This record gives sequence, structure tokens and C-alpha cells, in this order.
Amino acid sequence: MAEPLKNVYTREFVESIGKHISEQHSRFDCSALVNSVFTNDWDALELKARMTRICSSIHATLKLPYAEAIAVLNNVVPHFGSYEAMLFPEFIQAYGLDDWETSLPALAHFTQYSSSEFAVRPYIEQDPERMMAQMLTWADSDNYHVRRLASEGCRPRLPWAPALPAFKQDPGAIFPILEKLKCDDEDYVRRSVANNLNDISKDHPDLVLKWCQDNIGQHKHTDWIIKHACRGLLKESHPIALALFGYQAPHGLSVASFSVNKTEISEGDHLQVSASIAAPEKLGKLRVEYIVHYIKANGSASPKVFIFSEGEFAEARKLFTRRHSFERMTTRVHYPGEHKIELRVNGWVLAETSVLVTG
Repeated sequence: MAEPLKNVYTREFVESIGKHISEQHSRFDCSALVNSVFTNDWDALELKARMTRICSSIHATLKLPYAEAIAVLNNVVPHFGSYEAMLFPEFIQAYGLDDWETSLPALAHFTQYSSSEFAVRPYIEQDPERMMAQMLTWADSDNYHVRRLASEGCRPRLPWAPALPAFKQDPGAIFPILEKLKCDDEDYVRRSVANNLNDISKDHPDLVLKWCQDNIGQHKHTDWIIKHACRGLLKESHPIALALFGYQAPHGLSVASFSVNKTEISEGDHLQVSASIAAPEKLGKLRVEYIVHYIKANGSASPKVFIFSEGEFAEARKLFTRRHSFERMTTRVHYPGEHKIELRVNGWVLAETSVLVTG
């Protein structure tokens, strides 16, 4: 089993923070920092709470006005990286909302070593016009981490962060940023743009599809963004999204077979799902999916879409197979009952089968 993320915040990690702060501020008490962090309740704290504890302990132990504390931390942050260093933007979020002149450059600096995507959101909520103007400027940065922050920080539905209700209702302020980044050379930035558009599509599919229609075919990077941004709409078989990528109604296709290799299965087991599709000459451009209708605790069904394959197929007949897991996950429990499984091609359900989950 993987080590919980919260365990990255070890005593050695906190001591290292204290050491680097001491190099910038000689009166800093490293022992006091460690003692402030590791109190009796430490083991019970989860990841975010541990991050918050370290931030508050740095603040209490450093004993400097906010701007002076940031001047110290500006030189400490480059010694740390990855997600564990997100505690430093957390410091800006916790203590800098009243000092934008200090906080905004610090957010841009700190994001280069981890990410300030969560820390910018309280600033957006406090003054969206001012903060989005800043993020539009960041979208022109020479540093791709800063450009990525311009998009990632304003995602309406950023995972593990509070949503931005104003942008869920009206995402208009986001599009100028995405326009600047739609041809970005960095995959890290393009992926954020696509994820932002995918977020927007959950509330405003027509806006996203219009943007995609206006931009498709103009640049290979933009085309990648559009395809990734429409993944949710494609899973929903949105007709405009399907048409955008050339997926037409599957006239002339036939399903030679659609089956599973077991009629009964227990949680923790695996199932092989197979579909054989034929056409008079060639299959053409297809998006081939199967839909598992998972039984919920109350006995109702919840469909989830999985993709076999997609693309241009020159052959007249093709077998699609996929090994499907029924292992328990943190996001899914498999309840006993008959689970319907459907075959869908270019948005059309063409066949179905089922498997009995026995628990």
C-alpha cells in the first residue's frame, strides 16, 4: 500500500525548513518551530491540517511582519519542491490577503517550486477583477509554471479546492487567459487549459463547444487542448462534440458479438469485455465505448463510461477487448446485483449484456 501523502511532513522535513530559515534570519529558533509543529495531536492530523500547522508554526516562530517574513521565505522556497512545498503558498493565503503588493509577486515566485493554484483562489474571491487582471498578465510570463498558474488557479471546479461559484455561473473572465495559452509550447500549461475548459463545460457546454469550433484546426497544440477539453462531453455523447471530431451515426455497422467472459463475478475479480464490430467495407472513424451500470446501495444504477478505442479504422471487422476491474476503490464500492453493460459506438448504444456481481 502506498505511503499516505501526509507522511511526507516528517520531523526531518520540518527541521530542514528551520535550518534554511535560520540561514536567512539568524534569530529564528528551529527547536521552537519543531516543538510547535509536533504536538500531541500531530498523528491525528491529515495532509491539509499538517500543512496548515506548519504554516502557522512558521508564522508564530518567525515573529516578523508579513512583508519581512515573505522576504525570508523567498530565499527558503527554492530549497524545496513538489507538492510538499505547497505549504509556502499556503502561508501567503493565510497571512497575505491584506497585502497584495507583497503577496502577488510571492505567489508567482513560490509557484515555480510547487504550485500556488490553491492559494490564489481567496484572492480571486476577494477581488476577482483585480486578480484576473493579474492572472492575464501571468499568462504572458516567460516561466511556464507562472503561465500554468494563470489557468489552473481560476478553474471553476479545481479538484481538492473550493469551487469558484461566480465563475461557475459566468466564466467570461477566464476565456481571455485561455486564449493567450491555447498554443503554449508546454504540455504542463496546455493540460491546465484543457482541464479548465472541461470544468467550464460542466456548466456551460455551449460556450466551450463554440470556443472549440472557433479554434479547431488552427494549431496542433490547440487541437490537443480541444480534444482533451471535450472528454467529458464526448463521454456524455454530446452530439456537437461528436460531430466536432467527425464521429457520425454508425449506419451500416453491425455488432457481430458483444460479451463478457463470466456471467458472475465477485468484488476484487476482473472481467473481460469484448466487442466485434463489422462494416461492408471499412469501419471508418469510430469511438467505441462500453458503459457499466453500477448498482448503488439503494438498488438504483449509476452508469460509468469506459473507452475501448477511438480513431480511423481501415479494416472491415475488428475485435475490441478490455480487462475490466471490479476491485474496490476509495471512489467505488461494488454492490451485489445484475450490472447491465452496454456497447456504444459514436454515441449510439448498439448492444448490451450483463454480469451478476455476487459481492
